[in-house]
Amino acid sequence: MNTPLLDVRGLHLCSKQNPDSSLVSDITFSLSAGATLGIVGESGSGKSLTLRALTSALPRGINIASGDIKINGIHTIKNGRALKKAESREIGMVFQNPMNALNPLMRTGALLAEIHRVNTGESKAASKEKAVELLQMVGISDARRSCEFFPHQLSGGQRQRIVLAAALAKNPRILLCDEPTTALDTFTQTQIVQLIKSLCRERNIAVIFVSHDLSVVSQLCERICVMKDGELIESGQTKNVLNNPQQHYTRKLIDSQRLLEGDRW
Repeated sequence: MNTPLLDVRGLHLCSKQNPDSSLVSDITFSLSAGATLGIVGESGSGKSLTLRALTSALPRGINIASGDIKINGIHTIKNGRALKKAESREIGMVFQNPMNALNPLMRTGALLAEIHRVNTGESKAASKEKAVELLQMVGISDARRSCEFFPHQLSGGQRQRIVLAAALAKNPRILLCDEPTTALDTFTQTQIVQLIKSLCRERNIAVIFVSHDLSVVSQLCERICVMKDGELIESGQTKNVLNNPQQHYTRKLIDSQRLLEGDRW
């Protein structure tokens, strides 16, 4: 039996102020190389906290109370205790708001070159060329010229492509996406989702995609987990869950989106 690339068992998160009350309870799932998993649920359901726990990047005041996390068979969290910091090169992350994720004082090319150089040890010259290659890879036109732009000189869709390029600059095996298309228009959303899908398929990168938008998740993810009040209440193949939900809450999520947008999956 192959070892999962990512294995999460019995994850519990709590706040320091109220350690007896779980913010996230008993989350268990695994992910193999190249697999795609969507985590959906309403705001406050624990989706983003679960994602951030995988990199030990939880907000201040929130702790892992118990549970195990393994990356490539190696414990990073065991019984709630950090044993080994998650390898930064193993995981890339794409955030919801690219302006908060990018350094406003750094040109895009310099940012990508620095990330690549720090994580690979390549020379400055080679890393500069890699920055151009990364911009081309994520569909930025006139990539060499775009390396000179600051984040504020780019559109929202272009900035999100830069954030994706930055996540891929370290050659990760796992890509974590925290609502990366929420602030984008529908057309740009589709472009970004298809870009993530094609790039990760080419590189055999596993993806966890957090969203409240079921139609976006259905475009990208083979499997889906539904969260409510910090608990994982339903999971399975995406088409099976969306077409034949077993939980009342999942049906309500689906019905509410159909009411607003129609059936897009």
